[in-house]
Amino acid sequence: MRRQASGPTRMRSLEQTFPMGYYLLEYVLVDDYLARRASLREAHLALAREANRRGDLVIAGALAEPPDRAVLIWRTKDRTVVERFVDDDPYVRQGLVTSWTIRPWTVVIGDEPPAAHLSPG
Repeated sequence: MRRQASGPTRMRSLEQTFPMGYYLLEYVLVDDYLARRASLREAHLALAREANRRGDLVIAGALAEPPDRAVLIWRTKDRTVVERFVDDDPYVRQGLVTSWTIRPWTVVIGDEPPAAHLSPG
């Protein structure tokens, strides 16, 4: 009878099998974001386009009605890729982003195998 790995051993096994992870970066934006972004937008978009070109940034955009948040989906082996983007982003540096969070995202439907199929055997 085969036993499934659990705990840290199982996590190492999953990381070896599926080394790329998804991360959700959420920005909370200032109330006058639309009015203030004009002078910073090209630099912000250039940074995002470069991350997309490298294959790290999958999809990104601001939420509407109201435009109070932005969501950026990343696929990378290393969370620090996302952290470096935040550190370099002119929207963050110039105060258009009041707070941000980076959260690992478990993809159930999409490019990755469903979580139920991650168990060996």
